[in-house]
Amino acid sequence: MSTYLESLSDRHVFSCMRASRPPRGISDPSSESLRPDDISVKIIRSARRTKTVSARLLNWHTLEVRAPASMPEKELQRAIRHFVEQALETRCKMRHFRSDERLEKRASRLNQSLFGGALRWRSIRFAANQRKCFGSCSPARGTMRISKRLAEVPPFVLDYVIVHELVHLQEPNHSKAFWELVYRYDKTERARGYLMALQLEDDAVEANGLEDGEAGED
Repeated sequence: MSTYLESLSDRHVFSCMRASRPPRGISDPSSESLRPDDISVKIIRSARRTKTVSARLLNWHTLEVRAPASMPEKELQRAIRHFVEQALETRCKMRHFRSDERLEKRASRLNQSLFGGALRWRSIRFAANQRKCFGSCSPARGTMRISKRLAEVPPFVLDYVIVHELVHLQEPNHSKAFWELVYRYDKTERARGYLMALQLEDDAVEANGLEDGEAGED
């Protein structure tokens, strides 16, 4: 029986945020098989799958394994051990970025108050190259970046952007489940309005620059 580990590519796991009772909600760590090495394994058996068992990193600490329904448990556990070893090796090779202390404290507080502390990540930091996005998240890498432009915005706005990226650790896409989790933050609408106005202001400045010939030559 063949096996392979599929790591989500950046194209799939990176989300870019612009001002733009949950069906699933945040996973309860107790409902997963939490391993001593901090890799949680979610097993999905399928009658349609007959030969291949596969795995992919859903986020920094969750490995999803898909296997045939008829696969013996002993054989499946052997495959899982192999996948976990591969996942740990992949994580060790990833570049580590130190978290911004201010953002780390805010993210930890929001994670605890809104999601019961269920979410995990490697780092959260300000990034100077986030010019078109307010924030981004790579679930498989466990990293979040917040635009340096937001360092001086009102706290409720910064908290909203952090919540937005925290939820992406669980929900990579802007699905209904994603927004239901984001709206646990009670200042979401107000913060989104602020960011929309900020985006319009940035777009206006950029348009004026083009009219004044400040964009440079092609």
